[in-house]
Amino acid sequence: MAVDWVGFGYAALVSAGGIIGYVKAGSIISLVAGLLFGLSAAGGAYLTSQNPKNVWISLGTSGTLAVVMGLRFLSSWKFIPAGLMTLASGLMLARIIAGMLRRQHRS
Repeated sequence: MAVDWVGFGYAALVSAGGIIGYVKAGSIISLVAGLLFGLSAAGGAYLTSQNPKNVWISLGTSGTLAVVMGLRFLSSWKFIPAGLMTLASGLMLARIIAGMLRRQHRS
C-alpha cells in the first residue's frame, strides 16, 4: 500500500497554519480549528493509505477548508493565510476528485 504523503503534508500545513495563527495573533480559534482540521486531514490521509478508495474524510476536510477559507479570502483579499489555504485545499480537492475519476474509469 502506498502512503499518502501529499495528504500528510497537507495535514501538516493545516496544523502549522493554526499554530502560526495562534503565535502571531493570539487566536485560540485559529489554533483549535487548525489542529482539528489538521488531525482530520491526517486521519483521512491514513485511511487513504490503507485503502485508496476511502477518500471521504479527506474529501470532506479539504472541501470544507476550500469553501471556508475561500470565503475568508474573498472578504479580506489577504493571501496569507486565507488565500494560501484556499489554494492548498483546492489543489487537494482536485487531486482527490481526479483520483476518484481515474479509479471509476478503470473499473
